[in-house]
Amino acid sequence: MGRPAKILKKEDVLRAIKNTRSNRAAARYLHVSFTHYKKYAKTYSDEGSGSSLYELHKNQAGKGIPKFLSNGGKEPPILDLIEGRVPVEHFDPKKIKQRLIFEALIEEKCSYCGFSERRVLDTKVPLVLNHKDGNKKNWNLDNIEFLCYNHAFLYATSPITDKQVEAMEDYVDRNVEEVNWELDEHHIEHLKELGLYQEEEKPGEKYISRQ
Repeated sequence: MGRPAKILKKEDVLRAIKNTRSNRAAARYLHVSFTHYKKYAKTYSDEGSGSSLYELHKNQAGKGIPKFLSNGGKEPPILDLIEGRVPVEHFDPKKIKQRLIFEALIEEKCSYCGFSERRVLDTKVPLVLNHKDGNKKNWNLDNIEFLCYNHAFLYATSPITDKQVEAMEDYVDRNVEEVNWELDEHHIEHLKELGLYQEEEKPGEKYISRQ
């Protein structure tokens, strides 16, 4: 007998939709075939709109997916990159990382603690991509992981420098120029009229005046 097909609960499909930008990526995220995913995604519906989860997650226009992700022959398949058949030096590491996320080949969460909270302002997650063997050209899936800033500091490389920490903690803004408190003659005369200005005596001046 063959292995029974994996049953996808509505929570599973919703989780995959939350972490991906297309139905095909959602299927990869759940490690099932697209046909298998499609069957369940069409079964479950959104309570608010009544549409199936599959219809809601359609992304024919590629919204939110960078243009370099479309495999029109100009870009090599991502598997060629991560398996070392294509030199990574020809590609921007940032784009490779984005593609791994959009293709659901790596989950955007800390591999140690599971942190995946997004900043409301721009939906970014504070994660650092870490190459376990220290070789940043080795993009094999077994060699890469996401670390939150805390675990990156503990087990890899700190995402911020000591100087950046000092700048955040310092109550003095080092970028602000010192204020020039020297008064011009007009302000000095005005303060004299108000009786609020007293000229500083030069060293030895009072002894000279007494003579």
